[in-house]
Amino acid sequence: MANPELLTRIENVPPLFAAYLRVYEPLSAFDREQQHYWRRYVQEGRAVAPCEGPQRQRTAVIEALGAAWSRLPDLPDEAYVLETDETLLVCPWSLRVRVAEAALLARDGVPPVIADAFIPPSFAAVARTVLDDWRSRSPQRLHEQVATWGVPLRWFVFVETGERHLTTGHRRLLRYRTSIVKARRRARRGVEVLRRSVGEGAPITEAFEDGARWLDDFHPRSVVELDYGGLVELFGDDQLAADDSPSLVAAGLAGLARGDADAATEAYETLVDRWREVQLRERLN
Repeated sequence: MANPELLTRIENVPPLFAAYLRVYEPLSAFDREQQHYWRRYVQEGRAVAPCEGPQRQRTAVIEALGAAWSRLPDLPDEAYVLETDETLLVCPWSLRVRVAEAALLARDGVPPVIADAFIPPSFAAVARTVLDDWRSRSPQRLHEQVATWGVPLRWFVFVETGERHLTTGHRRLLRYRTSIVKARRRARRGVEVLRRSVGEGAPITEAFEDGARWLDDFHPRSVVELDYGGLVELFGDDQLAADDSPSLVAAGLAGLARGDADAATEAYETLVDRWREVQLRERLN
């Protein structure tokens, strides 16, 4: 049973200032057992709206882990859902796997002398078992990526400004949606330009390559969504309406492709300056 005091503390936490990159796959991308589960899940009205999902995820994880981080319990199989005229598309949360992966990454990110205090060895051992078991079952893929205090520039290459959906007022929202076929084509084009102009080993080239490889894991009838999530609270309505970040990335790549370094630099600096203001707020918090 939920701890009322814990839930009260969670509900009083400010929105997570994070953006989300999601892939929604058709049911045919899942095995028969999963197809049955997700179909029943939708029929029972259990699907969670993206605007409510991040808070639900945090609540589920914090409640399950507790304060001691001594165990990695089962977490609910939840998902975001898109229903179109043609098919039902699902973006599973895979919370248990994501928590295990995040815990091991966090442990690796601190000095060994304090790693055991940061992530207990018993918890790390369970996390490794969870990940090994998940990776042994093919195909396996995480459908959602999360970035705090900004949007990774490589994400913008997947979408175009014309694919934006903006809602202002009481419940503000900014997201881009496109077919994975278009996203893959744009990603490949971006990688090709960067390989020729910047070089294969450059960090920005490798980042774009990672994004392109991630998209390759999914069904060809999938939908890609870039959701500004809680970041919308850091912008005014006019700023959101004027957002053209995907166009700036496209302009920068086009400049590189034709050898126009000035145009590429101008687009890149405009984009970096815009998002630097958001990143500076993280330091203030």
